[in-house]
Amino acid sequence: MNLLEVRDLTVTYAGGAAAVRGVDLRLDAGRKLGIAGESGCGKSTLALALLRLLPAATRVGGEILLDGEDVLAMKWGRVRAVRWAGASIVFQGAMHSLNPVHRVGDQIAEPILLHGRATAAGARKRAGELLEQVGLPAARASAYPHELSGGQRQRVMIAMALACDPRLIVADEPTTALDVMVQAQILRLIEQLVADQDVGLIMISHDLAVLADTCDRLAVMYAGRVVEEGPAARVHADARHPYARALSAAFPRIGDPSSRFAPRGLPGDPPDPSALPGGCTFHPRCPVALDSCAVEDPPLREVGAVLRDQPPREADAARRDQPPRETDAAWRAACVRVGQGGADDTGGADDTDRAEEADGADEAGPARRPDGVPRRPGEFTRPGEEARPGTP
Repeated sequence: MNLLEVRDLTVTYAGGAAAVRGVDLRLDAGRKLGIAGESGCGKSTLALALLRLLPAATRVGGEILLDGEDVLAMKWGRVRAVRWAGASIVFQGAMHSLNPVHRVGDQIAEPILLHGRATAAGARKRAGELLEQVGLPAARASAYPHELSGGQRQRVMIAMALACDPRLIVADEPTTALDVMVQAQILRLIEQLVADQDVGLIMISHDLAVLADTCDRLAVMYAGRVVEEGPAARVHADARHPYARALSAAFPRIGDPSSRFAPRGLPGDPPDPSALPGGCTFHPRCPVALDSCAVEDPPLREVGAVLRDQPPREADAARRDQPPRETDAAWRAACVRVGQGGADDTGGADDTDRAEEADGADEAGPARRPDGVPRRPGEFTRPGEEARPGTP
């Protein structure tokens, strides 16, 4: 049985905004699922829906099965018992989530006391132990939030999430606004906690590179639905949906000098969830849209599989010796070009592209980058090559 199974989840706010549309996700204990997408794509709404933290007037449909029990069908007393103890959330923005007039130790101890896990003295002792577990001295329990740095406050939020030993942790942008050194520390801490305590982790972020390095699987959301979902490293390196590919291409590639001189973005913004376009919601911004995309909203289709005998990612040292699970094999994307025998079936270029690439190749390398985008004049591709005169 999956630790968490989301079936056809829909969330519509009181004003008619369809923030989440038919999302299906699965997560096993001890595994890490990343959710990526631009602001306004429904990531945080999905996270709040998992623990029924949305406004009362919000319409929520589908099923959210936590250890086989539907969270949406629970009575409020049962929901309160599940929060913190069964599943907890690390909210986005630690400074805004912590109470500024209470010491952090008291805030960590509060859910322990509410769930009757210890006496007042025991809860204070447990708060100190949790702070040490996340890399802070137990003495910091007497500090107020404004006396801590951004990274320390984020560690306090993680300690709170662990207070009642939940089986599922939802981390909404846990490294936002942190410097890269603190980001690395927080990410390694989260990975270690997942490996040591065998909890399930859902991590939300804008940064595909971070999710690919941290998570086992990656789901990319756009306009309230999942448009691509599969093994994290493969989705990041060879995304099949044009939107996921654009997100991945927005980050420079270490070891590829050409990417430093060709930063790319995606024009436009996600659509208003209360006025979604017809057909595929991404087609107004899609660089490879077909005429049918304006009328057809394709479902998720299988685009590839991970070999069952492949070892886990090198970055996941704690699970290197464990065989892949059955759910690791699925790789799906919601695009009309997927599964139809076109170029996106393999993630490579079609015959025309290959011909152009051969004709345009010169000393600087092929005329197109691996993702099929034409290279700029003077752009070089191989590490160690010098840029041509006039290259930025």
